[in-house]
Amino acid sequence: MKNIKIGILTISDRASQGIYEDVSGQEIRKVVDNYTNDSCDFAYCVIPDEENLILEKLIHLSDIEHCSLIFTTGGTGPALRDVTPEATEKACQKMLPGFGELMRTESLKQVPTAILSRQTAGIRNQTLIVNLPGKPSAIETCLKAIFPAIPYCIDLLEGPFMICNPENIQIFRPKK
Repeated sequence: MKNIKIGILTISDRASQGIYEDVSGQEIRKVVDNYTNDSCDFAYCVIPDEENLILEKLIHLSDIEHCSLIFTTGGTGPALRDVTPEATEKACQKMLPGFGELMRTESLKQVPTAILSRQTAGIRNQTLIVNLPGKPSAIETCLKAIFPAIPYCIDLLEGPFMICNPENIQIFRPKK
């Protein structure tokens, strides 16, 4: 059985400069490790909030690294330098707005400023790309909401079969 390859792309000017540690990328990996029973191979990088660089990295992780799933963290707010959704839309052939809608819905239960978030998701070739917020507690909230649909989406993209830990997350696959 083929390991699933997952890209984690942290978008942060300050983390990319070493001003602070990237706790958001670490949180994604921790949650994914908790949810899956698979052996996951992770491709990880931290880059500044530069749209062309984000686009280049998304294309590289999808087309060269052959990640079945890419999570971004950061750059989804309304600030002038927040350009992750724009780069994601340029990288993808199909957008999946339901991911962002569900993440905002769940996040609104915690903070009223969740309406400022612009997370989205889309498909580039056989890769699912999901924008997550930059705050670690919001990452856990969002992944808990959307992860049940991720393995089936990867199935539909003809990616590796993802096995999850039913004690930690209940995924959905239609009965055959």
